Amino acid sequence: MKKIITRLSLLLSLLIIATPLQAVQDVSSEIATLLRKQRLEGAVWTTLDKEGAAGVSDARTGAPMQVTQRVHVGSIAKTVLALGVLRLVSEGRLSLDDPVAELLPSIRFDNPWESTEPVRLRHLLDHTAGLDDARLWHVFSMRAAADGPLAAAFPTGAGVLRVRQRPGTRFSYSNIGYTLLGMVIEAVAGEAYEPYLDRALLAPLGMHDSSFSFVTQESDKRLAMGHFEDGVTHPALPSYVRPAGQFTTTAADMGRLARFLMSDGRLAGARFIDPILLQQMGEPAGTEAARAGLRVGYGLGLRRIDRHGALAKCHGGNTVGFRAMLCLFSETRQAFFIAINADSEIADYTKFDALLTRSLMPATPWKAPVPAQHFASESWEGWYIAAPNRFDSFRFIDTVFNPVHLSSHGRSLKLVSPQSAAVTLRHAGGGLFSAPDKQTASHALIVSSEATRVISTGTQSYEQVPLWYLLSLWISVAAGMLGFAYIVFTPLLRMAMRRLSRRDPLLAPFAGALALLLPIPFFYQQSFLQMGDLTVASGLLAIVTAALPAAMLAGLFIALRRTVIVRMEVAAMLAVLQFSLVLACWGLLPLRLWA
Repeated sequence: MKKIITRLSLLLSLLIIATPLQAVQDVSSEIATLLRKQRLEGAVWTTLDKEGAAGVSDARTGAPMQVTQRVHVGSIAKTVLALGVLRLVSEGRLSLDDPVAELLPSIRFDNPWESTEPVRLRHLLDHTAGLDDARLWHVFSMRAAADGPLAAAFPTGAGVLRVRQRPGTRFSYSNIGYTLLGMVIEAVAGEAYEPYLDRALLAPLGMHDSSFSFVTQESDKRLAMGHFEDGVTHPALPSYVRPAGQFTTTAADMGRLARFLMSDGRLAGARFIDPILLQQMGEPAGTEAARAGLRVGYGLGLRRIDRHGALAKCHGGNTVGFRAMLCLFSETRQAFFIAINADSEIADYTKFDALLTRSLMPATPWKAPVPAQHFASESWEGWYIAAPNRFDSFRFIDTVFNPVHLSSHGRSLKLVSPQSAAVTLRHAGGGLFSAPDKQTASHALIVSSEATRVISTGTQSYEQVPLWYLLSLWISVAAGMLGFAYIVFTPLLRMAMRRLSRRDPLLAPFAGALALLLPIPFFYQQSFLQMGDLTVASGLLAIVTAALPAAMLAGLFIALRRTVIVRMEVAAMLAVLQFSLVLACWGLLPLRLWA
């Protein structure tokens, strides 16, 4: 009897070791329900041991989505591309510390720190090169060629490669950075990056249903159709920054990728990727935030996130008509991938990620950080702006309309942002603070090498600015808007009262303001994917925005020559003129969307 009990105990122990902490749930019905609630078309997914599909692959035909359906994954291509670079590093053909300018002699960075801190390969992989994300024409264009040279993304004199922060110090997501990585691969391999990576990376990984090459729904009937809101379909389009987001795959292949990313880097017993490099994927290093102790952030093609009650290494992506997410839970060797063939601005895609996370990982209640020594947070109170922001073209908008405010409340901080609800941060030791729903520190307060105060989340840094700086911009915008409103509505009122004459000083400014409406019907007639192209609409927009200050000057000339000067008219025109000057200084006037 004793032997039987011993054997049963041993068998039970083996079963406990072999069984996951939590059985993977079948989420098919929940995903199908979420698709209906979010008004999305279809999805394919894998949780490594299970694959599924729901919804439709094409709203026009109603064809059901199949598990074997091919999909586009947008920026998850960066993870796979980064793996290709790490393969070359593992082979000794590249080093993470190689200066990019030496690998690509034709590329010229506008880098104020070039002599001591050049942009290196690691900086591109980590999004810490200080580069812009992309220009409108990089992404919203129907003129890119599927097999065009990658160098077309960096025309001479366009200022695309301006380095905005000291390389290696702060995260700033950059599609053009990963386009440069595609060029690096081509320079080393001596051929286009797509066929090289398909052969040298995807084939050894067993990802035979995946490709970096441009694939359309017309050329491959297994590729699900992309959709926007209300089931509007749109086929694939080539891009100027295709290494950053062009990748076609299946749920099964992404499962193979996930398993390898959590492996020791060996294939068939031989080293394929240096295991140290694999471990460093998703581990931020070298940035101000990482040195301050933040565990969340980006590293070598993956992002460590603290979300839905779990820590994971993830990468999301979206492209024409698709959204996707890949998440790895390395400690438990679990992962999920999901691709949805609809890119909607009104849907909440995080609900899918939360559902899949809960199906794999047990819920971990948040634990408040142990009270630490007092931190003099009062001196950190004030206003902060994104530094750098993601899209340099929108720097003025982000500065004026999206600053954050930090205030101190004992051991806690309150962070208020126009784009999200206020967040209370609890002290987690040193300069680290944690949001209530996080498992680890989520924010760091840092004094930069330039002695400026910085708040960082690991993937976004905010630099403190004086209130007067923001006030001056707010006053400029408010004055400009009020002046513009006066110039529009006063002539309308005079017209209604039949008091508007040809010599009215507001007539030219009024015409200039009305001219801003001219491009609107042309924008309605074109696809929004042409937003970055030089079209009739965008050309007209540049002309009328350039003419606006000229119309104000014409009105001022007439107003100041009159015997009786109406101060309100002069003030309104001056207000619009000063705002025009501010916009010109920020590169927004004339407004050239294709530039």
